[in-house]
Amino acid sequence: AKSKRRLFPSCVNAIYCRNMIIDWGFNGTQFDQDMARIEQISKLEISQYRTQHDNGTFFWKRSASVHPHMMLGYPVDPKLKRYITESAAAMDEVAARVQADGSGVRPLPEDLPFDPAVDRARFALDAAEPGFKIRVGFVASGFNSKAVLYLSHDMFRFFDNTKFEVHIFSMGPPDSPLFIQHGMRGVDWRERVKSNVDYFHDVQKLKMDHVNLARFIHSQKVHILIEWDGYARQGERAQGLFALRPAPVQILHQEYLGTSGAQYVDYIFTDKVVSPPELEHLYTEKLLYMPNHFFSKGHAVQDEVKAPTYDYTEKTEPYEPGTGSPKTNRCLSPTADEPSIVYCNFNKFLKNNPETVRGWMRILREVPGSILCLLENPDVGVQYLRKFIHEAAGNPSEDHEEPFAPGDGDELNKRIFFLSWTKNPFDHQMRNHDFCNVMLDSHPYNGHTVAQDALYGGVPIVTRSDGDDMSSRVTTSANIVLGLGDLNAYEGPRQYEDIAIELGKRPDKLDLLRKKLIGTALQRNPMHPYWDVPRYVKNFETGLTLVWERYLSGKPPEHTTIVESEEAQLGTYDELLLKHPPMGNNVHDEL
Repeated sequence: AKSKRRLFPSCVNAIYCRNMIIDWGFNGTQFDQDMARIEQISKLEISQYRTQHDNGTFFWKRSASVHPHMMLGYPVDPKLKRYITESAAAMDEVAARVQADGSGVRPLPEDLPFDPAVDRARFALDAAEPGFKIRVGFVASGFNSKAVLYLSHDMFRFFDNTKFEVHIFSMGPPDSPLFIQHGMRGVDWRERVKSNVDYFHDVQKLKMDHVNLARFIHSQKVHILIEWDGYARQGERAQGLFALRPAPVQILHQEYLGTSGAQYVDYIFTDKVVSPPELEHLYTEKLLYMPNHFFSKGHAVQDEVKAPTYDYTEKTEPYEPGTGSPKTNRCLSPTADEPSIVYCNFNKFLKNNPETVRGWMRILREVPGSILCLLENPDVGVQYLRKFIHEAAGNPSEDHEEPFAPGDGDELNKRIFFLSWTKNPFDHQMRNHDFCNVMLDSHPYNGHTVAQDALYGGVPIVTRSDGDDMSSRVTTSANIVLGLGDLNAYEGPRQYEDIAIELGKRPDKLDLLRKKLIGTALQRNPMHPYWDVPRYVKNFETGLTLVWERYLSGKPPEHTTIVESEEAQLGTYDELLLKHPPMGNNVHDEL
């Protein structure tokens, strides 16, 4: 039994690798076996390593074999996902002290972790002083051309610098000048952040020294520390940092869309659709509910991101971003006839599973002339996807004693096309407008950055709304705020397919939805709540103020609903945007 347990990490890694390239075995049978194995291993390790105490706290002897980020895309019990993250969080700091040669674990200094209660009285005195500002720190390895900065760097333009002092603790390197010049066409999100915050601390040299990084952050007297990596960047993130409690209030936001599983992370930013109160048992944090939508996105205030248009332009040969329509561009296929409708999914293959792809097959069958446009991510997965469709369309017997009877899989494959990856995020975003009529969302791991790109491109998204995972409910919440709740399939996969089929057969309805969505993106004076970054920041600041005041009062963290102020509800007008250009002029210090 012990030798089998030693194989568990290798086993779950192999499963992850298979799913990255859609190697699901004959007609998805390997995938079914893999998910059963994930659940089996997880349940066994939970029973062996986890102890629940009467006061609600818990203890882990060691971490589970599955990595939390692997679990986001697996259609397994969401409670298992919480337990897996618990185990990772419990062992995160200890793992950071393992000797490089694996010979042992370095001792933790006696003054760590910091005690949030120790500084409360001093901070309360500081808060009573005139001109007091809440010091907010953001920790991430992705302060460069990563998705989290694409979505969120504009937040820093709009913080109220009379009430907040913003610190960045950046563990990742800047992008190379050549990439900024050619790949990003001169746009440098890191430099924009540096110009808009009070202090930008380049802490790359402390990335692997969580003890001294915690001491440095604590020395800056940061009141609230915000985690922007979660488990998304293993090997790059500051492992073990948050367990040392460098700040008295610690919050998870944006990048990793699930619970941290940590007893040392106090809150998670979310909203009441994504994380309804009846699902609070899936989180170790207290839920900090944002109004409108919890997800930050800056598309409508970035000049580089092309606004959608109601009309399409002429197609160009070769294709140039911002030209043509989904029907005329035909997913860049040289052989496809002009389709009746183009369905898309631009997520990495890892986010999909046999059930989802079978649904896409039914949609294609039911909508004559339709095609499906996907992203080669990775390109080696294309052959496996085509193989699965060939097999799933057939009529195989379970025991394989009867010969395989092919169905229409090869015909369906002729209606599925692939785009290659493009490095420039602005060109990639324009592809949604140019190539997609309807986006078919992934489940239980929605498109996140991909979804915001699609929505701002005027592409309605059909999503399943029957999941409990945080990562599976992001688009559901978005559609409600955007007034597109009819695209949410609360009844599951069959309804998801039916909604997509109806849009394929009702071009009049699709056109109305598209125009409505584009109207939200173009709305000005005031901006639409979904795309309004200054309004988002006002609500974000309200949340930070509420949790900070609760800490000062000596009360433990509690689920908190952020109520929009009257000022925030007025929305944002162009005058405010002009006062806060992308490049600010703040003075910043670096370590």
